[in-house]
Amino acid sequence: MLNPADQKYTAEHEWVKAVGDHLRIGITAYAQEALGDIVFVTLPAVGAEVNAGESLGEVESTKSVSDIYAPLAGTVTARNEALDANPELVNSDPYGEGWMVEIAPEGGVAAALTGPALLDAAAYEALTGH
Repeated sequence: MLNPADQKYTAEHEWVKAVGDHLRIGITAYAQEALGDIVFVTLPAVGAEVNAGESLGEVESTKSVSDIYAPLAGTVTARNEALDANPELVNSDPYGEGWMVEIAPEGGVAAALTGPALLDAAAYEALTGH
């Protein structure tokens, strides 16, 4: 699966995409392939404050439990409730229906997307080899 060019990526294998005045976040295809079948997802509540680099939830697979890291600081404005009943959406559609949370970033969307911690698709593919 190709990494969409209209998104940014982290070295911890999260993706970030602007959706209006929020940023949608999920884990990359590379991450979900490495984890295997996703069986449970834990996400923060709407209104929760998250800090860049800190855990904002967990993904449990048949192989392990892994943290999901916040790529930036902000307030959670939405969580993907569909993952409660269908965590396998992360495997089948990691860049679409398998999204995890939306965050209103501190400083706004444009500033958040130009931060040095975020990689473009080419840099992420160079990092992972995928």
